[in-house]
Amino acid sequence: MPIRTTPTIPTREITDERLYLDRRAFIRASVGVAAGGLAGALLPADAAFAQAALPNVRKSPLSTTGEKLNSFDDITSYNNFYEFGTDKSDPKANSGKFKPAPWTVKIDGEVGKPGDYALEDLLKRFPIEERVYRLRCVEAWSMVIPWAGFPLADLLKLVEPTSKARFVEFTTVQRPAEMPGLRYPALEWPYREGLRLDEAQHPLTLMAVGLYGKTLLNQNGAPLRLVVPWKYGFKSIKSIVRIKLTTGQPLTSWNRSAPQEYGFYSNVNPQVDHPRWSQSRERRIGEFLRRETLMFNGYADQVAGLYKGMDLKRNY
Repeated sequence: MPIRTTPTIPTREITDERLYLDRRAFIRASVGVAAGGLAGALLPADAAFAQAALPNVRKSPLSTTGEKLNSFDDITSYNNFYEFGTDKSDPKANSGKFKPAPWTVKIDGEVGKPGDYALEDLLKRFPIEERVYRLRCVEAWSMVIPWAGFPLADLLKLVEPTSKARFVEFTTVQRPAEMPGLRYPALEWPYREGLRLDEAQHPLTLMAVGLYGKTLLNQNGAPLRLVVPWKYGFKSIKSIVRIKLTTGQPLTSWNRSAPQEYGFYSNVNPQVDHPRWSQSRERRIGEFLRRETLMFNGYADQVAGLYKGMDLKRNY
């Protein structure tokens, strides 16, 4: 399938991440001097900001937007991650105790090579690419984010799907002691998502392990999350611990919770409104005015063929 590319965003247009991190370092140091022993009590929350540089990250030709990136502050402060709380600020505030390492992903179901795969081994096997993708959330807001990761198709090829495999089911880790949102029945835990196998194998589908060239922060789904740029953001399941290939369509968390609002496919479609609001326009975080929502989030040239002949209103 042909992939249309656009020029890589110049480095000078990226918000200066160093200024943001230096500001946080200054605040932490100031608190330590002023509060003495109290600073120790603040360290668990600040652990959410720990990052490490990803080695040998290469620019990908599949970066399909020439738009200005959202700032590091936007991307790490305004998040949906219900395991840490339902407010947009909760993931950043409540994810400090989460431990993203060591990490193992169980891959099973209709595969020839099932097993428990250590993330560190996968990172050694697959080259890491930076891809600038739009993220469009069902609540009608959007961002442009420099993800780093490897194609899900590469991982699936490694485990050898059988001829019976038709779908891919993903499951988020469930650790109530580290994820305070699990104490509340906002959804049925653990969180689950799914893709059709050909969607999962599409070149744009990414297993993200970082952003801005460094490992993911806890609030952004550390250490491993799914990014499917033509679908609404809730399809981007975070902190994945299991990938199962199945013969039948898996029941996803939001489809189970509110099937009249959240379908299995969840493709960005401005012609299909959410029952409680329009999807025809969106607000880019950091901007005041709304903009038109693009079909398939602007990736129609690359992915529309996956849904040829389908009723996209019925299969929402």
